[in-house]
Amino acid sequence: MGSEAYLEINPDQVSDFVESASDRPVVMLNLVKYKALVPDKGITGKEAYKEYMRQAMPFFKKAKAEVLFYGAPKHMLIGPVEEELWDDVLLVKYESVSDFMKMVKTEGYPSQLRAAALDDSRLIHCAPN
Repeated sequence: MGSEAYLEINPDQVSDFVESASDRPVVMLNLVKYKALVPDKGITGKEAYKEYMRQAMPFFKKAKAEVLFYGAPKHMLIGPVEEELWDDVLLVKYESVSDFMKMVKTEGYPSQLRAAALDDSRLIHCAPN
C-alpha cells in the first residue's frame, strides 16, 4: 500500500458527498488493510474488524443497509501483479446518502473500533449509472 494511511472520513469529500444526496440508493466500496496486531486489545486487526462489524450491524440494520459482499481479493487479473492487494473488500448498499450519514453520526457507532483495526482503508461512494 502507499506510504500514507487513510482511516478517517475527509471533511471536504463529505461535503461533496452530502451535496450529491438524492433519494437513490448508493453503494459504499470499502477497501481495508488490517493491522497485524491491535496493541491495546491484544488481537489482530482482522479480529478487531470482525468485532467492529458485529457492533456496527445494529446500526446497519437501523439504516436499512445491506451488505452486498464481504470477502478477500485473490488475484490481480488486470493491473500490476506486484501491487499488494487489500486484505478485504466490503460493499454496502444504503437507500440514500442521508441514511449513510445518519448512521455514521449516530451516538455509539463504533468508528473508533474500525480505525483501531486498520493500517489503511478506502471508502468510495459509488452510484448507479
